[in-house]
Amino acid sequence: MKTIRLPQAIALYIGAVLGAGILLVPGLAAQIAGPASLVDWALLLILVLPLAFCMANLAQKYPHSGGVSYFAGRAFGPHAGQIVGWFFLMSVPIGAPVTALTGAAYLSEALKWSDSAIEGLAVGILLIALMLNYRGMRVAGKVQVAVIATILITLGIVLAGALPHLRMSHFQPFMPRGLWSIGRASTLLFWCFIGWEAIASYTSEFVHPEKDVHRATLIAALILGGLYFMTAFVVVGTGSDRAKGQAALVTVSEQAFGQGGAVIIGIASLLICLATVIAYIGSAARMACAMASDGTAPRWLGKQSHKYQTPVGGLLFLALCFLVVMTAYSGGLISLQKLIQLPNATFLLNYMGGCAAGVVLFKKEKKKMLISLIAFIATLVMFFFVGSAILYPLAICALLAGQKMIRMFSRNHS
Repeated sequence: MKTIRLPQAIALYIGAVLGAGILLVPGLAAQIAGPASLVDWALLLILVLPLAFCMANLAQKYPHSGGVSYFAGRAFGPHAGQIVGWFFLMSVPIGAPVTALTGAAYLSEALKWSDSAIEGLAVGILLIALMLNYRGMRVAGKVQVAVIATILITLGIVLAGALPHLRMSHFQPFMPRGLWSIGRASTLLFWCFIGWEAIASYTSEFVHPEKDVHRATLIAALILGGLYFMTAFVVVGTGSDRAKGQAALVTVSEQAFGQGGAVIIGIASLLICLATVIAYIGSAARMACAMASDGTAPRWLGKQSHKYQTPVGGLLFLALCFLVVMTAYSGGLISLQKLIQLPNATFLLNYMGGCAAGVVLFKKEKKKMLISLIAFIATLVMFFFVGSAILYPLAICALLAGQKMIRMFSRNHS
């Protein structure tokens, strides 16, 4: 059902890309490179365009709910599409709870609530996102627009309120840890601009994909780029990175509005994480449904709601995964730090698969092929920094290979 228009498309893009990065990264990057981290933000504003438009070009030419999995399948065959698809499907069940816990922790910190309240809020975020996606984009899209508008207004007020507290002394020395620190900080910043691939699964529901995919991408990229840079500028200029690194925005807001500023940022962080979770759950559920239709995922994942025409099978799969992850976390079986690290490589490999597909599929369109190549090289460079997170996609590949061997064995014996 085609229900997504330009405002909803922009909100989906912003929600998928913004995430918890804006809450954590400006302060952490400033701690690594000092005021010189602003150079990284300026460079990333340029790099984000090929990253965004690589996925926009593919989504416009091949609108399909399979998203990146479908692109990789067209370029490299169904087996490659299956692997790329499962990388994404097994990233969201971890990434969404991590995002929900981050937003809940910010609000709980502001209101001085207990750890159990953090878990309860996180579960609430996941349930709201699941229910909205069950009702379909006619409802979820309107909620996403309202949430994103509230986030942008709130952050805009906080940043504007902090401007009188900027001090030139906080920008000196500009490069306290040398030129190499700029490179180190850039690897951290890159994660703030991943997420464009998630909306590729929505494009089959765009009312005007031939116009709105590129328009929404450009508008979202400009808004996100400006918001990230201004946040980093204010964090450095107010010296907030020196006070609270990963919670620097809390210090910024407190300087502007006193103790109530922490509550403002706490509420904004909860909304930011809700917007991201809504976008990613919807994307993963649609991809699961498409893969089931193609025979690269179990058939029950393709079940759809008769009433709302939404991917119930994919949503049920995610709900079960969320239950397992949140139970393991609340039971102390795995820490938040470990959860954060797990999907890094799979998210990046999913993006790399889409960029590589763009290089192949646009080989007759030089401009689009060049954009895809730049995006692929950028993600390839980042892949060398994933470290032990590579074990998670290797485990997924091993499970898929084992499943294939079992099927072959069953066929031979039957």
